Amino acid sequence: MGKVIAVSNQKGGVGKTTTCINLAASLAILGKSVLLIDFDPQGNATSGLGLVPKECQRNVYHSLIGDKPIAEQIHSTPIKRLKLIPANIDLTGAEVELVDSESREIRLRDEIETVRDEYDYIFIDCPPSLGLLTVNSLVAADSILIPLQCEYYAMEGMSQLLVTIDLVKKNFNPEMVIEGILPTMFDVRNNISKQVIEEVKMHLQEYVFNTIIPRNVRLCEAPSFGKPVFLYDRTSKGTISYLKLAKELLEKHQ
Repeated sequence: MGKVIAVSNQKGGVGKTTTCINLAASLAILGKSVLLIDFDPQGNATSGLGLVPKECQRNVYHSLIGDKPIAEQIHSTPIKRLKLIPANIDLTGAEVELVDSESREIRLRDEIETVRDEYDYIFIDCPPSLGLLTVNSLVAADSILIPLQCEYYAMEGMSQLLVTIDLVKKNFNPEMVIEGILPTMFDVRNNISKQVIEEVKMHLQEYVFNTIIPRNVRLCEAPSFGKPVFLYDRTSKGTISYLKLAKELLEKHQ
């Protein structure tokens, strides 16, 4: 049975989608079968893997509202073992359409269960908010991975996310755990980066990954070419860091 991991932080610009794409790609490169579900109406994970969101007629919206099964929305990517379910602006309407629906919080979970056994890992790229889409993601997930930007306001919003996690655990998904907190955009020349890591370890030491993702030009450039960083520059620090993270995750799950 595949492990479902939601990648979430309601603060935007923390490396959430970058982490989703490159961790999923790294695990696929290491031989795992991986599905990435873009659950953000902005569709950045979709474009970051080479698809044009507005042209994706097969996307997660249709499954969420019950039109078509999720298995029919799966696309191939440039990496052999990595599949993608795209998203686009249509997904924005799903929150409104589902607001009065019964079992609206478990729609994504029910769909994922139909394909779960086909993959080793399923990643959900959550929107940068704490609305119904994110709740669906957390209800569907076995665990949550939280990218944490190594900058001044890094801890801002973390407490609210932890409250949301507790509410989801209490009401819908008691088995969900925190997979880990991933420091991102680390700048070795910047004292703030080091202070952020010290602070998060002080309060949440047991959850912090050993791997730290550096601020890296290649990581920033790769999405504009519709590629994971491994396919853009396999020798870059970004590539090496995400492969290291993938290996850390695999060791954790042994």
